Amino acid sequence: MELNRPCLYEDYASGKLDDRLGLTACLKALRTGDTLLVWKLDRLGRDLRHLIKIVHDLQDREIGFKVLTGQGANIDTTTSNGRLVFGIFAALAEYERELIGERTKAGLKAARARGRMGGRKYKMTLAKIRLAQAAMGKSETKVAELCEELGITRQTLYRHVGPDGQLREDGEKFIGKKKV
Repeated sequence: MELNRPCLYEDYASGKLDDRLGLTACLKALRTGDTLLVWKLDRLGRDLRHLIKIVHDLQDREIGFKVLTGQGANIDTTTSNGRLVFGIFAALAEYERELIGERTKAGLKAARARGRMGGRKYKMTLAKIRLAQAAMGKSETKVAELCEELGITRQTLYRHVGPDGQLREDGEKFIGKKKV
């Protein structure tokens, strides 16, 4: 008789994603009589349908499932009580995920109402655009040096200013926003 050795699988992707390399490898490696142990239920998944599908597939393959800590620490699907508790906590995990999404959307909406816009800061400034226009209008300008001096990429430069120093669409939009 071969002794089953524990294997550790991990993912760095969110538990809300169904397709994760570590999870897929783990599920493929499980054999009849094995037990899948997870640290917390939400590490396995946060979507009720996905959690139920995984546990149902495990039961069909005669593989146990246990949660070690957190909400649902007493889940053991090898017992009828454990299956009941699993159903309850799987629903709670999905509910929590939906609440997080709702709170995030509400927070973003409130921030916009206060005039805060999310996203990355612009690399270009009004001063950089004016410098780029002046420099690009001169034939001796080396684009790579200009980009390094301004701290921008060549693509950012050309998106805002043409090779002849004329403003392009993004440059005009940026200047238009700054005048308001």
